[in-house]
Amino acid sequence: MSETLDPQAEAAAQAPVKGGVVTYLNIDGAVAAAEFYVKAFGGEIAAMVPPDEKGRTMHAHLYVNGGSLMISDFYPEHGHPPVPPSGFTVMLMIADDIHAWWRRAIDAGCTGKVEPQVMFWGDTYGELVDPFGVTWAMNQPKG
Repeated sequence: MSETLDPQAEAAAQAPVKGGVVTYLNIDGAVAAAEFYVKAFGGEIAAMVPPDEKGRTMHAHLYVNGGSLMISDFYPEHGHPPVPPSGFTVMLMIADDIHAWWRRAIDAGCTGKVEPQVMFWGDTYGELVDPFGVTWAMNQPKG
C-alpha cells in the first residue's frame, strides 16, 4: 500500500535546499521563530507545513543569507520533548556591512553577547541570542 503525503507537506518538501550543510533547529514556537528570522536576519520562508491544532509545525524551510535553515516544533508525543538550545552556534558569514546585519537583529529582538569587532584572526565577528535561546554568530571576513 502506498502512502500519500498531504499536498501541503509534499510542497514543503519540494523547496530547493541551499548550502552544503543545513541547520535544522527544534524550537518551541517554530512558526513564530520562522517569522522572527525573516525580520531579524532577512530570511525568506521557502515552505512551511501548516500548523496543527496546537499551533505547531513539523517543518519550516527558510532561506537565510544564501543558505537553508529548517525548523520544527517539539513533539513530545512522538519522542521529541522540548529541550533548551545548547552546545551549538548558528554562524552567518557576512559579505559586507556586518554592523547593518547586527543592528537589524538587535532591533528585531535579539540580545547582543559580543558586539561586532575585529578579532585576532582579522575578521569582524559578533554574537547574539535570539528570543528562542539560539546563539547566532556573525563573521565578516577581512577584506
